[in-house]
Amino acid sequence: MKTPDTESLSRTALAIVAHLGLILAWYLFVELGDVPRFVMPSPLDTAQALLLPDYDWWGNVAVTATEIFGGYFLALVVGVLLALVFTWSRTLEALLLPLLVTLNMIPKVALGPLIIVWFKYGVLPNTVMAFAIAVFPILLTTARGLREIEPDLLDLVRSLRGSRWQLFTKIQLPGALPYVFSGMKVGAILAVAGAIVGEFLASDKGLGYLMLQVQVTLDTPAMFMAVILITLLGVLLYGIVLGLERLLVPKDARVS
Repeated sequence: MKTPDTESLSRTALAIVAHLGLILAWYLFVELGDVPRFVMPSPLDTAQALLLPDYDWWGNVAVTATEIFGGYFLALVVGVLLALVFTWSRTLEALLLPLLVTLNMIPKVALGPLIIVWFKYGVLPNTVMAFAIAVFPILLTTARGLREIEPDLLDLVRSLRGSRWQLFTKIQLPGALPYVFSGMKVGAILAVAGAIVGEFLASDKGLGYLMLQVQVTLDTPAMFMAVILITLLGVLLYGIVLGLERLLVPKDARVS
């Protein structure tokens, strides 16, 4: 019978093998299929694109990372606070939640021109875009988790004259953490998409903007490298969330 540590190592090893297999399949497809470099570069050609100084890779990585992590953190704070407010006031929930659902139905790409008018070009509008896409799943799952808390337990704390803050930090938040992290994992994926969409629409820096620039010159290796770096930023954010979940939430309490 596998121990939890052995099972975790096995899953990690399989994940590494799967990624290495993908890279090998990519290499063989390009080399054996004699695919033109401008259509699909080999892994080696893609890696060599990092050596080109004209693209300011690490500066663009820093910009995109700021947008992703900034928008995500803002979405986490606002989503959890709004969910808490909704559990405190059913009236506010009935008033505001349908409005938020309606606003969430607006295609975020359609907001791009408006965001340019409101915030101009730069990091801020793309951070706002990442926030706008990531906040709703965090809000919904957190609100659900807060509602799952046993009412008798809440009544007990209130009878002992516990403050709302104590009620939240000692009872509600720990009990809702599995749901919070479920929303955080979805939000992490969406925050990456939001930041890149923002860069496509309203930016003069970042990996998304760089992809548009190299598209003009058909520098496909640089485009592939930009995609890989964006993916790595998303994996880093998701990995941080996953690590925190494993640290703070018991395995049998996690929401898949």
